[in-house]
Amino acid sequence: MSKPHNFSAGPGILPEEVLTQAAAAVLNYNNSGLSILEVSHRGKDFVADMDKATQLVKDLLNIPAGYSVIYLQGGASLQFTMVPYNLMKVGGKAAYANTGVWASKAQKEAKLFGEMIEIASSKDKNFSYIPKGYEIPTDLDYFHFTSNNTIYGTQYRNFPESKVPVVCDMSSDIFSRWFDVTKFDLIYAGAQKNMGPAGTTMVIVKDEFLGKSGRQIPSMLDYKIHIEGESMYNTPAVYPVYVSMLTLQWLKDHGGVKWIEEINRQKQELFYTELDNNPAFIGTASKEDRSWMNACFLLKDESLDAEFSKLLKEANISGLKGHRSVGGYRASMYNALPLESVKVLVDVMKEFGRKVG
Repeated sequence: MSKPHNFSAGPGILPEEVLTQAAAAVLNYNNSGLSILEVSHRGKDFVADMDKATQLVKDLLNIPAGYSVIYLQGGASLQFTMVPYNLMKVGGKAAYANTGVWASKAQKEAKLFGEMIEIASSKDKNFSYIPKGYEIPTDLDYFHFTSNNTIYGTQYRNFPESKVPVVCDMSSDIFSRWFDVTKFDLIYAGAQKNMGPAGTTMVIVKDEFLGKSGRQIPSMLDYKIHIEGESMYNTPAVYPVYVSMLTLQWLKDHGGVKWIEEINRQKQELFYTELDNNPAFIGTASKEDRSWMNACFLLKDESLDAEFSKLLKEANISGLKGHRSVGGYRASMYNALPLESVKVLVDVMKEFGRKVG
C-alpha cells in the first residue's frame, strides 16, 4: 500500500528520508549495535547529535550571538507557564494577543504570575482573522502572540512592531518561512508540526532577557538552568531530539528556510486558488489572514460530506478532518508535505465540484 497523502494537523508529516534514517537508528544507532532508544544521553554520539540539533537551528535561522537554543519537554503548553515564570517581574505586567485556543491558554497561565492584559482578540468572530491596528503599551515586561493558529487556519503575515520584548509561540509554522530572529526575545515551538515527532520543544531565547524576574524559579522551569546544562539538566527526549535533528538537516541539505518557503508558497497558492473557484466549498478564515500551514474550509452543503469523504479515501488522502470547534476540513500543509499531495487534493476538489456544482 502506498503511503497516504498526510494532511494531519499534528503530529504532522515527516520527510520520507528522515523516517528511513530514524527507523534504522531504532535498530542500530550510528553502527553501535544498540538502539537509539537504549543508549545514554550522555554518550558521545548523542551529545554530538544534541549539539548538531542546536547548531542547525542557529544556522537555518541565522541566529546571532547573544541567543541560546535549548530543547525541553512538556510541549508548548509548559511554555505557557515557563514564559511568565521567567520573564514577568514580580508585580509586573505582560500583554497578549488572543487569536485562538492556544493563545487563550497561554493567557490563562500568565495570570498566575502578574497582570495579564489582552490588547487584541479575534474571538468575536470565532478567531477567523488576525487582529490589527492595536497599540502595544511600553510599560510591559513582554508582549506575547501566536504566529499561526492550527485550529482556525489563520496566520500573521506581518509580525507586530513592538518597543517591548516580544515572545512568540511558533509551534506550527517555525522554519516554514524566513523571518528576522532579532525582532524577538523568545520563540518557542513544539516539534510535532515542522521539526519532528511529539516530545520535545525548541526554545530560542535572548540571553540578556533572563534573570530579571525577581522571583525564585524551580530548576526544571528555569531557562538559565537548561541553558547551562546544554539541554541536559535532566534526561532529554532523546529520540524526538534526534529525529528533529534529522529533519533540520534535511531542510538545510535541500536549501534551507528560503527554499521551503517558496515551496510552501506554491502549495498555498494552488490550494486557495481552487478553494476560491470551487462552488462546493467555502473557506473559514479571512482571506488576508489565511494560514499557509493549516487551510480550513467547509462544504457549502454539509449533507454531501459522505460523498466527498468517499473521494478522499479513494485518493488515499488522510488527516483532513477539521477541528471540532470549526468543523469541516483542515488541510495541514507542513514543510514535509509534498506539492504533489496538494495537487492530488485539488484534483479531488475539482472532481467533486464538477459533480455537485
